[in-house]
Amino acid sequence: MPRLTEQERQEIVRFLEADKPLPEKYRFLLFEDKREVELVWNGKTGEVCNIVLPFQVIEQVDEPRAEVSADKVMQSSLFDMRGRQLKGWTNKLIWGDNKLILSSLKNGPMREEIEKQGGLKLIYIDPPFDVGADFSMDIEIGDETFTKKPNILEEIAYRDTWGKGADSFIAMIYERLVLMRDLLAEDGSIYVHCDWRVNSLMRLVLDEIFGANHFINQICWRRTTAHGDAKQGAKRFDIIDDTILFIAKNNNSKIWNTQYVPFSDEQIEQQYNKTDEDGRKYRLVTPTAAKPGGDTSYEWKGVTPPKGRYWAYTREKMAAFDKENKLYYSSTGQPYIKYYLDDRPGVAAATIWFDMLLAPTSLERVDYPTQKPEALLERIINASSNEGDLIADFFCGSGTTAAVAEKLGRKWICTDLGKFAVHTTRKRLIGVQRSLKAEGKDYRAFEILNLGKYERQHYIGVNPDLREEQKQQQLAQKETAFVELILKAYRAEKTDGFTTFHGKRAGRLVAVGPVNLPVTRLFVEEIILECRKKHVTKVDILGFEFEMGLFPNVLDEARGKGIDIAPKYIPAEVFDKRAVEKNQVVFHDVAAIEIKPLVKEGKKGKPGTVAVKLTDFSVFYSQDSIKHAEETLKNKGSRIVVDKGKIVKVSKDAKGIVKREVLTREWTDWIDYWAVDFNYESKREIIRVTNPESGEWEEQWTGDYVFENEWQSFRTKKDRSLELQSVAHECLQGRRKIAVKVVDIFGNDTMTIVEVKI
Repeated sequence: MPRLTEQERQEIVRFLEADKPLPEKYRFLLFEDKREVELVWNGKTGEVCNIVLPFQVIEQVDEPRAEVSADKVMQSSLFDMRGRQLKGWTNKLIWGDNKLILSSLKNGPMREEIEKQGGLKLIYIDPPFDVGADFSMDIEIGDETFTKKPNILEEIAYRDTWGKGADSFIAMIYERLVLMRDLLAEDGSIYVHCDWRVNSLMRLVLDEIFGANHFINQICWRRTTAHGDAKQGAKRFDIIDDTILFIAKNNNSKIWNTQYVPFSDEQIEQQYNKTDEDGRKYRLVTPTAAKPGGDTSYEWKGVTPPKGRYWAYTREKMAAFDKENKLYYSSTGQPYIKYYLDDRPGVAAATIWFDMLLAPTSLERVDYPTQKPEALLERIINASSNEGDLIADFFCGSGTTAAVAEKLGRKWICTDLGKFAVHTTRKRLIGVQRSLKAEGKDYRAFEILNLGKYERQHYIGVNPDLREEQKQQQLAQKETAFVELILKAYRAEKTDGFTTFHGKRAGRLVAVGPVNLPVTRLFVEEIILECRKKHVTKVDILGFEFEMGLFPNVLDEARGKGIDIAPKYIPAEVFDKRAVEKNQVVFHDVAAIEIKPLVKEGKKGKPGTVAVKLTDFSVFYSQDSIKHAEETLKNKGSRIVVDKGKIVKVSKDAKGIVKREVLTREWTDWIDYWAVDFNYESKREIIRVTNPESGEWEEQWTGDYVFENEWQSFRTKKDRSLELQSVAHECLQGRRKIAVKVVDIFGNDTMTIVEVKI
C-alpha cells in the first residue's frame, strides 16, 4: 500500500465508520496499479462467459435449386461443375444469444475449424445502439401491410440491453467485445457501427479492451439525407450520420488494402486539366525527387535534374515511359510524367463516407429495420480482409455482411437472436447463391445452427461438466421446478393424481414435454392411454420440439378415440421470469403441413423421380384480437390483427360502424418459404462434446438428422409469387423419407416427413 499521511488515514477511518463510500481520490492513493483513465459503470465486472455448448446443425443449404441428380455431377475438386461446394469450410448462420455463441466459438471445438481457416480476420457489428428503436417488421399480405411485433425473446434482450440505460448497454457490449477480441486473428480488425447516442462510450470501451494504440479510424457515414420531419432542424442540425469505429488487434500486422473513391468533378477540373490527342485527360508529375531514388548520374536527353533534386526513376524506367508516350517535354526539354485519369483507381477513401445510400427503390432492400447498404460492407470487407478469409457479424440482422462476403469470396459466420432475422438472411443468401450460379461463379454452402436443447439445459442450470448420471439427476430436479414455471406461463394450475399430466386450464388437462428431448409418439401414446383410463377428453401437450412425422396422424388417432389433443410449442420466452410474471408468453399451436409426393417409377432399372406438391398449411396464431381492436379503435381508424390463425383488417368509419376484412383468404397467404430434402435421414447430425473421462473432444450422434435443403421456393420483396410444386428429383430405387419445411410469414418453421417407395 502506498504511504498515506496521518490525516488521510483518519479520514478513511471516518468514512468507513459512517458506512459511506470513500472519495474518488482514494482509488488512486490506495492502489498503485490503478489505471488513471478508466470507464466505470454500474455492475461492471471482469467476468467473461466461458460456457461451451454444442452447436446443432438444423439445416444445410448447399444448392440453391436441385435440377439434376447429384449422381451425375463430377466431384473432382472443391467445387463441382455447377459451382456447388463439395468439401472444406461451410459458412455458418447461427440463431441464438451471441454471448453463448461467442463463448462456445472461443472455447469449444469449432475454434479448431476457425484456426484452420487462418483465424477470424474481420468482425463487423451493428449492435442495437438506438434506445428508442422499434424492431417491428412490415409484412405484406396481398395489397395490405401487417406490422409484426418483435417476439418476446427479442423484447427481453432489448430490455436487458437498455433496462438501465447506458449502464446496461455497456455491460452487454463489453463482455461480447472481449470475446470477439479473443476470437480475432492477430492480423484481424473489428468495425463497430454506432451513432451519436453511444459513440463516445463505445470508443472508451474499445480503448479499454483493445488498448488506445490499436484504434485506427473513426469513420463518419452519411446514412441518409435529412428526414424532412418538421421537428428536425427546429432546435438542432439534422442528424444524418452514423459512426463506424475501426480497431486492429495488432496495428503493425493488420490486413489493409487501400480503398479508392472516384475523383470528383472539381478534382478532375483542377488536377487532370490536360487532354491529349485521343481525348484522354491527364496531369503532369515531375520525375524528380528530393532524395535519391534511382540512377542520378545520367542526363535524360540533355537534361539533368534541378539543383538539389534527383531522378526518381532509372534510365530504363524513363525509357519505358517515353516509349509508352507518357513523357511530356517542356520548352526547355524538362521531362514530366503523364498520369492519365483512366489509369488511376481514384482517390484513397478518407474517413467521411457519403457515397453509399440504401435507396427506397433499391433491389437489395429487404425492408429490415436496421438494413445497411451492401456498398458500405463491401468497402469494409475489401479494406480489411482478402479473398478466402473468414469474417464474422454477430448482430447480422438482414444478412448484409454475409451476402457481401459471399459475393466477394469470403467465408463467414453470422449470428442473430431473432428468428425472423435468421430467416431473412437465409432467403437472401439463397438468392446470392442463385445469382452466382447463374453467372457461372463458385458459391459456398452454408448451414443454419443453434444451441437448441443445450441452451435450454444451460438456462435451467444443468452443469455440462458433470458425469452423465449426475447430470440426469440434476436435470430431473431442475425440470420439476421448471415445469412449475411453464404451467405458470401457460396460466395453468398444478394438478396431482396423474401419471402424464402436470396441470389443467379451462377444462383441459396439460402435459409438459421434456426440456431436452422432443415429444415422441410414445409420450403421446402414454397420454392417450391415461385419458382412456380416466375418461379425459381434452388435452394440451406443451413441448419445445415434437418428433418429426408425429402429426397429424397421432391427432387423428386420438380423435377416433374421443380425445381432443392440442399440441403447442413452448416458446423460448419462458426462460425469462419477467415475461412470465407479465403474462407475455404466447404458446402457439403446432402448424400443420399437407403434402402430396408425385412418384414416377424408373424404366428398365433406371432411377425414378419424385416431386412434392404442397397441398395445405394451417396455423393458429394470435396477435391482438378482433374484439379488442373493435373496442379500442377510434373512428376513421383501422388496424390489422392476427386472431386465431386469420389476419383481419378491422376498420371504423366516421359514424363508428365497424367493418372486418379477412386478408388471409388462402392458406398459401401464410407461407413465406418452403423447402424439400429429397432424402431425409441421409445425413446424421453430429456434435462434438467433451469426453468426461479423457477431457478430449469426441464426435457424437444426437439421434437427429440434418435437413439438406435441395429445393426451395420463397417470396421476395420484388416477387410475391410462390411455386407449390417442386421439380422432379431423380432418385435411386428403394424406400426413402422426404422432408418438407415450411416457414410462415412470421419466421416460424414447421417440418413434416413422408415415406415414399421409388
